[in-house]
Amino acid sequence: MGETGLSMMLYSSQSQTVWGILHRDGVCFSKREYVQQKYGESAPIFLTVYDWFCSQAQKLLLRPEGAEYPYWAFRDLYSVSGSPDNQIRQLQVPAQEAIYFDVYDWNRLLTLQYLGENQEDEANFRRTLQEYGVRRPADVMLTNFYPDLKRQVLESWKRLFRHHARILAGDDTGVGSVQAALWQLREEWICPNGQSK
Repeated sequence: MGETGLSMMLYSSQSQTVWGILHRDGVCFSKREYVQQKYGESAPIFLTVYDWFCSQAQKLLLRPEGAEYPYWAFRDLYSVSGSPDNQIRQLQVPAQEAIYFDVYDWNRLLTLQYLGENQEDEANFRRTLQEYGVRRPADVMLTNFYPDLKRQVLESWKRLFRHHARILAGDDTGVGSVQAALWQLREEWICPNGQSK
């Protein structure tokens, strides 16, 4: 599973600026303003999900002082999306320093979708949307017209963490691809010659 003892091998794609700060300071924290800058006019969607994520994730792993948002890392290199300005590095992260979830569940949240318990639950919620006359499911989260539906969507998002304890224990059964949230990056986590791209 990419684990060694009490650590997990992960890959993270970050800008040269992040890797430079990490080399200079030994530790690096992500800030909310970086997400706003990165996503521009799409930022409200990401901020909605990231703010929710942070409020829930700190219940699983205490957020250190200085950390506002997490860095993303992945167990499988194929799950890492890079950009021309970024470098992918291999990290050996202490297992308890990450929050684990399924990348496919996370992508559902990023598109502001309901995260059902199973296919039947998903189908039931789609029918509910039709009954309310909702044409674009994202409107539930981006407008104030559907407070009950919004509450249901937010409640469903808690399922993002349903695999955390099992992945931490070494069992990724039922997980499409493991994604991890790191409240910080530490220089000592970078594997020697761990640059992938």
